[in-house]
Amino acid sequence: MMTKVFAYDTTLRDGAQAQGISFSVEDKLRIVRKLDELGIAYIEAGNPGSNPKDLEFFRRLGELTLRHAKIIAFGSTCKVGADPADDGQLASLLSANTPAVAIFGKTWDYQVTDILRTTPEENLRMIRATLAFLKAHGKEIVFDAEHFYDGYKAHADYALAALAAAVEGGADSLVLCDTNGGSFPDEIFDITRVVAQRFPGVAIGIHCHNDCELAVANSVRAVQAGATQVQGTINGIGERCGNANLCAIIPNLQLKLGFDVIPPDAMQTLTPVARFVSEVANVEHNDKAAYVGADAFAHKGGMHIDAVKKNPVSYEHTPPESVGNTRRVLMSEVAGRSTILGKIHEVDASLDKDSPQTRAIIDRLKALEHEGYQFESAESSFELLVRKMLGKFTPSFELKQFRAMVTEPALEGAFNSSAMIKIHVDGEDEISAAEGDGPVNALDRALRRALERFYPQLREMKLTDYKVRVLDSSLASAAKVRVLIESSDGESSWTTIGVSTDVIDASWRALVDAIEYKLAK
Repeated sequence: MMTKVFAYDTTLRDGAQAQGISFSVEDKLRIVRKLDELGIAYIEAGNPGSNPKDLEFFRRLGELTLRHAKIIAFGSTCKVGADPADDGQLASLLSANTPAVAIFGKTWDYQVTDILRTTPEENLRMIRATLAFLKAHGKEIVFDAEHFYDGYKAHADYALAALAAAVEGGADSLVLCDTNGGSFPDEIFDITRVVAQRFPGVAIGIHCHNDCELAVANSVRAVQAGATQVQGTINGIGERCGNANLCAIIPNLQLKLGFDVIPPDAMQTLTPVARFVSEVANVEHNDKAAYVGADAFAHKGGMHIDAVKKNPVSYEHTPPESVGNTRRVLMSEVAGRSTILGKIHEVDASLDKDSPQTRAIIDRLKALEHEGYQFESAESSFELLVRKMLGKFTPSFELKQFRAMVTEPALEGAFNSSAMIKIHVDGEDEISAAEGDGPVNALDRALRRALERFYPQLREMKLTDYKVRVLDSSLASAAKVRVLIESSDGESSWTTIGVSTDVIDASWRALVDAIEYKLAK
């Protein structure tokens, strides 16, 4: 049988400490549901006594019915010299009514004497007494041995004594923390093995930070050394350089090494969950992320594409479907004629690679990429280009004129831009105006307002992302810019592109392609 490893997620606690991330109560509840569907065993939900938002969150957790996950409230050992029964922070942990609690305590003697400002003996008492108090209330206890690897390397006997105090207090699992993120895989393996052998009746966990870009490797090595609980966050979000990334750890352990971490059918939800958390956290999803990034199974070079078409194992270490991702063949001048022909065949299957139309499209593609276009991220614009060059495209509207204006300084809470547009559709002129947060937003709203009378289906479409890149910064404000607009209608999403020395013009081109693509669908 496969060895069971319990995935422990701390996205809502450690992940929320990342710069720029703040989860609302509703955000947290939505993420808990997704993590439970993924099959995560433990979800560390935060400290119920730290702020009103977490108090409300723990209260509302009772609304959820979870199939896989056990919710954990997080806190610390009692204060120096205090009785755990008199500690308000521990009382708040009990009031959260979670079946399990996580308690962090000092295991590095330097942290005890110089940071906590107490004696090594008092620290051991605090650990032992706190855990015994919580155990008496029927809690499953996870002991987070803070700074354990640094502490072990500095003074192994004391670090192990701190773990022994936790076991005496009733710890169900000992989580070894590489809190500073500075340990290497060989150190993690050797020290974890010592602990696993020293405490054979207690589950061992691993909690790594990514300050040396080794958190995933360190977590895997700890499991290979005997750890059966692995902590991390979705997408590796967290303070400083982040936490260990569960989106890489879980498939590495389960698909590569044969450990039982999450239900097999849940593995195919990994990529959707990773992207969901990025969206809720309001951060750009990392396209280069292993397994769950948009580029994880993307192929651009012609020789690579040809090989992957013959046998995916030539350039893919695992099937993208195994983690809920998809293979992408990128459109560019180096993609190869057969790849471009495959995209052309989606519009006209009768053309071959040597036809004049195919050669003309390839030449046009190269010319546009020389101007700054990149269709690998905007295949919808490339499809429209092919349709136009093959005479299979009829514009949905004709622009007569538009005007965009920005008012500064903007009034607080008010739009700072407005746009007026005049279009021609089926023999009729339509004039519309709108305000927006910036000229592009105003232009988008005005265009849609003008078109919705003729094309009601545009009401279900919205812009979900907008990116601008300066192509040659040495030209300063005269430089060309590339604009990418991602759109969605709730069922699918598509990305379009525009390039110009004028950011409004580039945005307009991408915006028109987005609407034309939706209507062409």
